[in-house]
Amino acid sequence: MLRHVIVILGLSAAAAAQTATPVPTDAEIRRILVERIDAQRQSVGIVVGVIEPSGRRIVSYGRLAKDEARTPDGDTVFEIGSITKVFTSLLLADAVQRHEAALTDPVSKYLPPPATMPERGRAITLQDLATHTSGLPRLPGNMKPRDAANPYADYSVEQLYQFLSSYQLTRDVGAQYEYSNLGGGLLGHVLALRARMGYPSLVRARVTAPLGMANTAIALSPEMKARLATGHSPALLPVPNWDLPTLAGAGALRSSTNDLLAFLAANLGYAQSPLAPAMAAMLDVRRPTGVDNLEIALGWHVLTTHGRQVVWHNGGTAGYRTFIGFDPAARAGVVVLSNAGTAAGPDDIGRHLLDPQLPLLAQAAPAVHTEVAIDPKLYDAYAGRYQFAPAVLLTISRTDNHLFAQLTGQPAFEIFPESDTRFFLKVVDAQLTFESDAQGRATLVVLHQSGRDQRATRVE
Repeated sequence: MLRHVIVILGLSAAAAAQTATPVPTDAEIRRILVERIDAQRQSVGIVVGVIEPSGRRIVSYGRLAKDEARTPDGDTVFEIGSITKVFTSLLLADAVQRHEAALTDPVSKYLPPPATMPERGRAITLQDLATHTSGLPRLPGNMKPRDAANPYADYSVEQLYQFLSSYQLTRDVGAQYEYSNLGGGLLGHVLALRARMGYPSLVRARVTAPLGMANTAIALSPEMKARLATGHSPALLPVPNWDLPTLAGAGALRSSTNDLLAFLAANLGYAQSPLAPAMAAMLDVRRPTGVDNLEIALGWHVLTTHGRQVVWHNGGTAGYRTFIGFDPAARAGVVVLSNAGTAAGPDDIGRHLLDPQLPLLAQAAPAVHTEVAIDPKLYDAYAGRYQFAPAVLLTISRTDNHLFAQLTGQPAFEIFPESDTRFFLKVVDAQLTFESDAQGRATLVVLHQSGRDQRATRVE
């Protein structure tokens, strides 16, 4: 899964515009990073980039990997996850500027037969994909990775077409915002088909090369590999990198802080670029998200807070969490790249730097969970399906002496026992507790994650 966490801090609409507040000093930023890494243990290394009228600056802290001494800097490479969707939407806006496509074009126009698109009320358009209002689910239901540590790697174009041709939408197209990695990946796929080149080549030709972003790519050069920060799990253990061959437009890019500052420079008008009209057009499209003061533009989210607008996107893979955002009125932008896939990520840091009235989250250091040996026969009593909501099921399955948990629309991940009834995940800071009847058969499971306890009842 590509994690996408929107954290809205009880914001209320501002009564009047306020004078832009300068981005905090390097010393204050460093204090935040030291606290986040050393005290709260929420990352191994974090790099912050700031661009503002006075220029650009980089503040970093930590290490490229837990077991090495190198420190990250503005040229350190990270997986940027779903920030890739901003680049994909920019490709769409640029194609519109070139009169090669229209926002209202149906996606089906660009798919080869016999692939078809689901419809309900009307056809799904390119704009629907870019604004997450297509009605498509977060992930395709036929995504069953052979390797849960690299869940997108073996998902094929053929599987994508099979899913689209058979899927039935649960609501009208355009009726509601629902974040979709499938939609973002599909948008990149059809834009590449229209351009008659692969997605990596299309991004390079039309975005990264014109902007001089030499350290933004999917396939890493040997020199970029040498500067790649190792990704870490929420428990700060090294994890593999991800590959997204079919759904690349959803989250396959790797980049550096300096490159993303160059991207912000073009968006803020500090650097002249042929992409300027397309970048401006991305913000002309606005749709509601169902969250107060939050809209979705083409690719970007737009948060209205304290009389200003913050344009942003975040990203997350197994070992990385990332944030990019800017305040158009203040002409200030921020990049925050972290090499750990912790639940909260650096979103609050990015928003706080753009608007200091938005508080930093109070982060507790993750608890240490220790695997213990239990009787594998207990696994049979836990295997089954548990329902959180009408369309959200947690499937517990056993393979040999291993137990796995799979949430609707997500890959299966192994869970590890810390007692006879309580299990934990290593890929995310989450735990499961099973409750059983008098015969020892589990009747419900409680998911403990992000300070919440969510109960799911067993269903047949």
